[in-house]
Amino acid sequence: MTTAAQAYQHVLYESDDRVATITMNRPGRRNALSLEHMEELIEVFRSTGRRGDIGAVVLRGAGPAFCAGHDLSEMTGRSPAFYRQLFDTCTVLMETIQTIPQPVIAQVHGMATAAGCQLAATCDLVVAAEEARFATPGVKIGLFCSTPMVALSRAVPAKQALEMLLTGEPISAAEARSYGLVNRVVPAAELEEATRALAARIVAASATVVGLGKQAFYRQLGMPQHQAYAYTREVMSFNATFPDAQEGICAFLEKRAPRWGDR
Repeated sequence: MTTAAQAYQHVLYESDDRVATITMNRPGRRNALSLEHMEELIEVFRSTGRRGDIGAVVLRGAGPAFCAGHDLSEMTGRSPAFYRQLFDTCTVLMETIQTIPQPVIAQVHGMATAAGCQLAATCDLVVAAEEARFATPGVKIGLFCSTPMVALSRAVPAKQALEMLLTGEPISAAEARSYGLVNRVVPAAELEEATRALAARIVAASATVVGLGKQAFYRQLGMPQHQAYAYTREVMSFNATFPDAQEGICAFLEKRAPRWGDR
């Protein structure tokens, strides 16, 4: 594996076989999202997004939990300006994950709580260990999970999202999968292998085409159906002119493996 040239205080970075692994590294705080931690994550996602040799990203947490949400030790007795900066930074982090061209897979073990649940819901795909739990418990401490609600309500049906938000009770990995929040649930011993296998299937495709598809997916989500078709028609027409599209079509017709331009 190779490591990032820049050293981070709260993040570990590795890359291997076109897959980058970003590890939140605050195990003593259950990877709580302090302001500094979020700023580092934004930087590492942005720098990864600029790398043409990376086709997928795995986001995971060190220690006993995936992510415990915001670092509450930072959130007592602060000014309105600080809280605004904190939630602005969190919003930038979530939007960055969805705007980089590489698909991001959350590898979730332990708890994904509040902004940690938001982080998992924001990732393009989620693989969870059987014992993983997901929760938006802000209502229990007087701080409703309003920003986590944005990601959660776009990942799961409204009734399930509201129950999580209004009760604050955690749900199991199996429940999260039934809600559509999680793609796969596996035994803890198989979590890393299952996540890497999913990433390997993604990086087997053309990175250019995958990046185009990810961008188009999020753009069309909020459009009325007619507008979405008008937009995606243009995207697909543009995509058809790509060298990788022509190579892929010819490879299929000739019954051979495609040779993508980014390899």
